[in-house]
Amino acid sequence: MDLRRDALQILKDTSRTFFIPISILPPGLQEAVASAYLCMRAIDEIEDHPELDNLTKVKLLRTISSTLQAGVDGFAVDAFSLGFNGYENTLPEVTAGIREWSILAPEAIAPRIWDATAAMADRMADWAQREWKVETESDLDHYTFGVAGAVGLLLSDLWAWYDGTPSNRTQAIAFGRGLQAVNILRNHTEDVKRGVDFFPEGWNAADMHEYARRNLALADMYINTLPAGPALDFCQIPLTLAHGTLDALANGKEKLSRHDVLKLIQQLIGASMKAS
Repeated sequence: MDLRRDALQILKDTSRTFFIPISILPPGLQEAVASAYLCMRAIDEIEDHPELDNLTKVKLLRTISSTLQAGVDGFAVDAFSLGFNGYENTLPEVTAGIREWSILAPEAIAPRIWDATAAMADRMADWAQREWKVETESDLDHYTFGVAGAVGLLLSDLWAWYDGTPSNRTQAIAFGRGLQAVNILRNHTEDVKRGVDFFPEGWNAADMHEYARRNLALADMYINTLPAGPALDFCQIPLTLAHGTLDALANGKEKLSRHDVLKLIQQLIGASMKAS
């Protein structure tokens, strides 16, 4: 089995936003970022699963967290599958493959990814227990940090591990938080249908747009401080798509079309080539 090839294929199947920036990363860093993304996508699929009740989500997420925390130099073949017993035909491929994604990263940085994923799984379990009740902006900050802002922190650690790239950690949190706020806006109708509403009480779409733009402004400051290199190349694409999605939503569209996505990426690549 070619673990890197399989990971990139699953990545391509699950995310049009992150496949391209991850696929252009250099060896070593590519495996680390792909590992982090797929591990977190694996637990995210549990949090959002339409057929699992909340108690089951809590159980599965806590089990994954415990397994990751017990990792030393890898995981037994059945380390995660034992915890999935009875749900093998319910969980998506990216979740079932979490053992493979967890051992994809280089040995020197893999434990940091396990730690971040374990912590996120626990926080997702907490939110499942409270049925994702977001009542205040503080609750929203709590949620967006737990599932996305912390990813920004992990990425800043990956950049530093790979080549010593420095970054502002507060702005790195806003990078993740801003992307998540855009996702909340884009998925709001579907979330409400499944009984989940991430809008604080009294908020409307305009309030969430303002929240997203405030965090994306800090994210812009974040990437403006990154030197030319893999970290900047990676961050520019999802941030550009987040701004594009927010503009599309403000203009009444449901999301960016595939054509819109490709156009924005081509414009970004063209601008980068001129700058170089």
